[in-house]
Amino acid sequence: MNNAPPRKLAMEQLNRLSVDEFKAAEKFPYCLILDDIRSLNNVGSVFRTADAFRAERLYLAGITGTPPHRDITKTAIGATESVDWTHTPDIDALVAQLQADGYTIVAIEQAENSTLLTNFRPDPNKRYAFVFGNEVTGVRDSVVQRADEVVEVPQFGTKHSLNIAVTAGIICWDYLQKTRIG
Repeated sequence: MNNAPPRKLAMEQLNRLSVDEFKAAEKFPYCLILDDIRSLNNVGSVFRTADAFRAERLYLAGITGTPPHRDITKTAIGATESVDWTHTPDIDALVAQLQADGYTIVAIEQAENSTLLTNFRPDPNKRYAFVFGNEVTGVRDSVVQRADEVVEVPQFGTKHSLNIAVTAGIICWDYLQKTRIG
């Protein structure tokens, strides 16, 4: 038994991938879609989350801001260089294309007949696209209707929503814990 107190690791001890190593590394079979996200800080934070949890790609749809932008760069802390991303003006066309390519579309939304995240059981042999909607209006109804599944993060306080960047982190961790590392 080790009785030594915990010691914070130095940056060089973290064994982080370089940008080139990250780009060459195999990614987990999922992508994230941000649709009409107004906050550039949220976009930058999701870039960091996509990097941390090695997502295949980040799709920025509708009015969602794109790099290079000072506010995205500030919160992404370099992840705009490591994470593959694409901007598309049309979320519905993107969702249709991803479904045609074999992705299971999962809208992250509070909706009638949604699946609580605790009950969501992703198949480790399938590819997933997780859709996160606008900070005020949520995931577009057309996407909710087309989604293969709608997943809701359980909440227990007085607020009815979580910040988009927080939600993306919860979803990525949950997906990987259930399919890859759990």
